[in-house]
Amino acid sequence: MPAINNPPTSFFTEQDLVAWLRSLPKPNPSIWPVGIGDDAAILHPSPNDELVISTDMLLEGSCFLIAQAGPLRVGRKALAVNLSDLAAMAARPLGCFLSLALPKSGDKSIAQKVIQGLLEKAAQFNCPLLGGDTNSWNGPLAISVTVIGTTLKGKAVRRNGAKLGDWLLVTGQLGGSILGHHLDFTARITEALIIADMVQIHAMMDISDGLARDTRTLCEASGLGGCLHADHIPISSAAHQLQAIAALGIAGSTPLEHALGDGEDYELLMAVSPADGQKLLSSQPLQSTSITKVGECVAEGFWLLENNKRNLLQNQGWQHNWA
Repeated sequence: MPAINNPPTSFFTEQDLVAWLRSLPKPNPSIWPVGIGDDAAILHPSPNDELVISTDMLLEGSCFLIAQAGPLRVGRKALAVNLSDLAAMAARPLGCFLSLALPKSGDKSIAQKVIQGLLEKAAQFNCPLLGGDTNSWNGPLAISVTVIGTTLKGKAVRRNGAKLGDWLLVTGQLGGSILGHHLDFTARITEALIIADMVQIHAMMDISDGLARDTRTLCEASGLGGCLHADHIPISSAAHQLQAIAALGIAGSTPLEHALGDGEDYELLMAVSPADGQKLLSSQPLQSTSITKVGECVAEGFWLLENNKRNLLQNQGWQHNWA
């Protein structure tokens, strides 16, 4: 068995931890062909199917404020963020697992209400709760959800398949998620499956850290750069509202900056050929939302085309800093 690299003495960001985990050997590449570093893991349980597995943890005070959001919305979000990862892989949900770390002090009904919210979302996507765990401690509420989905073998969409000249498309509108969208969004499971049925998606991920940062993530995974077009980016009404709400202290003073960097949009970012991109734009096959071309994959660098001038795209967006 290959030697396991020793971890750094400390991690400063989530990216540091992921980089170390990706350096570790896979237990069995024939069973686990895609490991840490994508939106979800892929397993080969049978000759024809792949399991797609993802997990996320939500922490009170960082990901939500229970007093403001309420446990039902928090429970729905806990599952929805995982379903969004399945959507990014064009996978169908099979089931989920829930683990709760409950505060010893406070409302004893929180667990029931969180689970109720999760079950509402689970029923919407035919994703039954299959098990989990609960515990209690002296800290705040912590929620961990694991989802399992499935695709036909070889059909899971990854981040690293973009090609030079591919169009970058997004679903929906971006920015201003803090005004409520980050709690009440609908994972784009149905939309991803419709798109994957129509065209060949070269690469895809969900927009959780902001369009600017996630464009960089997707393109770098494919060994490419990216150029976004400022006047093509679909900006939400909430992003325009935030321009006048400086008291929230959110980075970015313009609607465009909010659309590029706020994060938690949970829309889809995908790379497709120009021909397939034109097919999607012309047909607009999604009843629930629109598809917009926001840029293209380029040979190197990250750029924002604005007023016919190409400027460096700032690496703005959400990043977990642990320093």
